[in-house]
Amino acid sequence: MIANDQELQTTLDRIAWFQQQTAHLRRTETNPENYRAAVSGFLAEIDRMQLEVREYFRFLPAEIVGAAEQNAAADGDRVVGVS
Repeated sequence: MIANDQELQTTLDRIAWFQQQTAHLRRTETNPENYRAAVSGFLAEIDRMQLEVREYFRFLPAEIVGAAEQNAAADGDRVVGVS
């Protein structure tokens, strides 16, 4: 799960990299079966990361910190991933 804006930017950069790789394969691969096999993992990873970005954008920063603090209280006051 994305915990802060730095992790958000890293995830967005990774999405862009996977999209570029997929676009490159789309331009260069001539066999449809090979293309689909090659990009299926990239597309799955793009989908997974985009869901993480969506989840991060669902909440305001104060809500994320508040939820982490509540979870930490339940876990013995350890706040993990909050900056």
